[in-house]
Amino acid sequence: MRPVTCRKISYHVEYKPAEIYDQVGLMVIIDEENWIKVSTEYEGEEISKLGSVVTNLGYSDWATEDIFSAINSMWYRVKRDGDTFFIENSRKGENWFQMRINHLHREVKELAVGIYACSPKESSFKVK
Repeated sequence: MRPVTCRKISYHVEYKPAEIYDQVGLMVIIDEENWIKVSTEYEGEEISKLGSVVTNLGYSDWATEDIFSAINSMWYRVKRDGDTFFIENSRKGENWFQMRINHLHREVKELAVGIYACSPKESSFKVK
């Protein structure tokens, strides 16, 4: 993660999950109780989840949609306007699709932003 003050940031990842719940995406972190995650999570051979989690004051909500597990590349983008965040994704980094608009209840000038990868089942999967 790196601290940023810019208004828009995007990352591209390529991934090959090995186990259920392997996931990769972009995180925006103020602290352990206030953060945003947008990611792709492997659910099985056919269908996975493209989703986002917003945590405010320690309470999280999730928004997901099904995508084909054969998809192994994704762009994630977060745009910020004050304490409002616009979360988007794109398959090729050209046409962006809004996933949600949300707020973080604690406004700060600098945020930690970056790619994360997680393998809760302790598998080893490749992310680029």
